[in-house]
This record gives sequence, structure tokens and C-alpha cells, in this order.
Amino acid sequence: MSHLAEYLTLMAVFAVAAVAPGPDFAMVVRQSVVFGRRAGLLTSLGIGSAILLHASYTLAGLGFLVAHSLIAFSVLKWAGCAYLVYVGVKTWAAPEPALDGDAAPAGVMTDRRAFALGFLTNALNPKAMLFFLSLFSTLVSTETPLAVQGFYALSMGTLLVCWFALVTMFFTGRAVRDGLVRFGRWFNRVTGALLICLGIRLALQRAVAAP
Repeated sequence: MSHLAEYLTLMAVFAVAAVAPGPDFAMVVRQSVVFGRRAGLLTSLGIGSAILLHASYTLAGLGFLVAHSLIAFSVLKWAGCAYLVYVGVKTWAAPEPALDGDAAPAGVMTDRRAFALGFLTNALNPKAMLFFLSLFSTLVSTETPLAVQGFYALSMGTLLVCWFALVTMFFTGRAVRDGLVRFGRWFNRVTGALLICLGIRLALQRAVAAP
């Protein structure tokens, strides 16, 4: 029962954080509207899969080392910043959104690239790493078996995929998407500017002070 209470508490806190707008949300919306439902769903899967990466190095103790190493944290931070700014610039000049919510412009967004965009957006975000580390450090007992902690992480990744799948379905719905398509390239420019701003904000993220 202690593991059940721990699990429910962990999932409740994570669910609140998952629905908060951020780089992941902006990326899923961008993919869904510009490239269609399939791209949005694969991007969502990539984001959820990145949670397993965070879980792996957190459970191995590497997350603590990265959070307390100025050099390691800075490398991760600037890589994430550069990635978001790069995608933001590409989004600014992206093609007009496809008219069909289920289709993507041919030859523009492959399944592999859609998945990679989602995965890298979350994996290169040091804020996500710090949140995951603090969440496990605060709410998960050191006596909890690694297999159980792995199940926690898998559940969190699954929850994230389900949430962003719902976001994708909403933004590729005919009524919503038709309204956004009317903005044409302005949607791309606003979304691109948002991603660039998120990248700059990420650049201001500070490492956890070493004890």
C-alpha cells in the first residue's frame, strides 16, 4: 500500500506539471498544425520516450551529478537552447499548414524526424531533467525497488504521451485547424517566435547550487 500511495502522489504531481504549457506543448502544437495529425502523434511519442531517458540516468545517479556540475549542466542547457532556437527559425519559414488535418506535406516531415523532434525537445531540456530529479528525490523512497521506480517512470511517460495525443487530436480537429489555417504563415511566425523565446528562457536556467 505504501508503494500505491507513493505512485498516486507521484502521478498526481507529474500530471499537473505535464499539462503546463512549455517547449513540449509548443512543439506538439507546431507539428500538429503545420504537418498534420500523424506528425503530432509521433512527436508526442518522442516526448514521452524522453521521460525514460531522464528516468534512466536519474536512477543511475547521473542526474544528481549533472545537476550539480556547472560544466555538464551548461552543455545540456546550451544544446537545448540552440535546438529550440533552430526549430523556431525553421518554423518561422515553414510551409503553409496542410488543408487536411490527417495529412502532412509530402517529403517534409518523416515519421523518424517527427519522433526525433519530440524526443530531443524534452531530452535536451535541463528544466525537465531537474524536475524529474527533484520529483523522484522528494516523493520516492530510497527503499523503493528499482523495478517499481522503473514502473513509475514508464507510467509517467505513458501519461505524457496520452496528454499530448489529446492535444494533437484537438489541434487537428477540423474546426480548430480550419481556424488556425486562416492565419497561414502568421501561425508559423508566432509559433516560431514562441520557440525562440523558450530557447532564450532556457538559456537563463541555472544549475542547482552544489552543496
